[in-house]
Amino acid sequence: MKIVKKINKDNETGARKQLIEELFYDFHKNRYQIYWMNFLRGVYFGFGTVLGGTVVVTFLIWLLGQFSGWLPDSIGHWISLVVDSIQKSSR
Repeated sequence: MKIVKKINKDNETGARKQLIEELFYDFHKNRYQIYWMNFLRGVYFGFGTVLGGTVVVTFLIWLLGQFSGWLPDSIGHWISLVVDSIQKSSR
């Protein structure tokens, strides 16, 4: 009985894989289209990662600059030095 269930499950899994594969090949006409789409996806993913990281780091530096007056002197001084050095290097 166990072997019959396993065979039925394997047949069902195989049929699902076959259906997904047919849908995939119906959508993509040739391999070069797949390569091109994956290349563009990678480029956009990389660009989005760099842009998002830049925005987050800029926001954190701005936020640290806002809190430099509220924090204890040693931490506030260090934060203001970091913000000043970043502003000087960007000019």
